Amino acid sequence: MTRTIISTPDAPAAIGTYSQAVRAGDTVYLSGQIGLDPATMQMVEGFEAQTVRVFENLAAVAAAAGGSLGDAVKLTIYLTDLANFAKVNEVMARYFAEPFPARAAVGVKELPKGALVEADAILVLG
Repeated sequence: MTRTIISTPDAPAAIGTYSQAVRAGDTVYLSGQIGLDPATMQMVEGFEAQTVRVFENLAAVAAAAGGSLGDAVKLTIYLTDLANFAKVNEVMARYFAEPFPARAAVGVKELPKGALVEADAILVLG
């Protein structure tokens, strides 16, 4: 099976040894996104703004792969404070419609660059 690396300037450049996404067949694996503004590579301020930016970044990578967040079958969300879980649901509702993808939410001690939230996704295209 052929692997295709997905990259777009509309999402933050990778800040490590990874790709923004990798497509294998009809499946696209999106790397975790934090609330970095792709134009400035600076973290946006506040939990809600970071969460919006996370989903905007994921949407940009999905579009570069030829899909959308509507093609997501699995999300994993990482939170430094699980008290923000309800806010994640509120913001997520702006980006996803039923049937919703499968999802896990994980509490973590910290995230890169002091982020408050991170999410990755798996898409199935076609």
